[in-house]
Amino acid sequence: MSFDNTCKYLAEQYPQAYVNWLLPNATEVIEVLKTELSIEPIRADAVTFLKTAKQVVHIEFQTLPESNPPIPMRMLDYYIRLKRKYRCEIVQFVIFLVETEDEIAFTEEYVDTGTVHRYGVIRLWEQDPAIFLEHPALLPLAPLTKTNSPQALLSQTGERIAKITSKSERQNLLSLTKILAGLRFELNLIHQCLREDDMKESVVYQEILRTGEQRGISIGEKIGEQRGISIGEQRGISIGEQRGISIGEQRGISIGEQRGISIGEQRGEEKTAIKWITSLLTHQLGQVDSSLREQIQGLSIQQLEALRDAAFDFQTEHDLRLWLDQQEN
Repeated sequence: MSFDNTCKYLAEQYPQAYVNWLLPNATEVIEVLKTELSIEPIRADAVTFLKTAKQVVHIEFQTLPESNPPIPMRMLDYYIRLKRKYRCEIVQFVIFLVETEDEIAFTEEYVDTGTVHRYGVIRLWEQDPAIFLEHPALLPLAPLTKTNSPQALLSQTGERIAKITSKSERQNLLSLTKILAGLRFELNLIHQCLREDDMKESVVYQEILRTGEQRGISIGEKIGEQRGISIGEQRGISIGEQRGISIGEQRGISIGEQRGISIGEQRGEEKTAIKWITSLLTHQLGQVDSSLREQIQGLSIQQLEALRDAAFDFQTEHDLRLWLDQQEN
């Protein structure tokens, strides 16, 4: 899951919270719009459109200031398309996640001959963390906000998440927070400050890989030791105990690493990835049909990675079924 996709997921799962953050006086029911516009369709994973009774709120999350076309021009393009389609007030925000001194992050308008178009810019590293710590839906962004003690803020975020009573929501927000915290913190510190004993099925994919590697090394060491001793004893009869142990250890470590990595990846990556993706699909689409769950369990790790990214665009279970059918073809 990319950083931008994570933010898009949050905004579409908790639209009221994000509109209230950006437009404190908005009280209307919020509708999530599809992120595709004609005439020539443009679609971006980092873009979210939320419609209130009187306006459309366009939110775009950015990890980097560079883009093609440049962000100001793209905001004008979206504005024109949204205005043409919905014929109402359009409010736009670009939210920069990572601190930068690039002038694009401080640009709030597109200027050309005879044209000036303005939009809102929010730099998370300048935002007061208080509001983000108050609402569960904003907690994943809290570690990226303004602070003189980043580690303390990360710990405080973890403490607030731990107080969420719903286990599924707590686990989901915790894994999303881990993803976004990776923009600012080392993984060891993230593990230290954001922990939960029963979180295994919700761990982000990078963590899945790390778990697989750690298990692979552990299994590889045990297999390597056993095979090294066995080979060493057999060859020690003819070429001496010393040389036998040396060869045994070398071959044992090599074979052990290969088998350990294979077992670790299969058990660590596939099993955990299936659980995490199934949990994500259930959260997004509701209870997934058992036949579809069986298809998901038969996917390769590469297909699981593709499904992980594609899942955030699914609107109905039918979208999931079409995607799975394409994999079989």
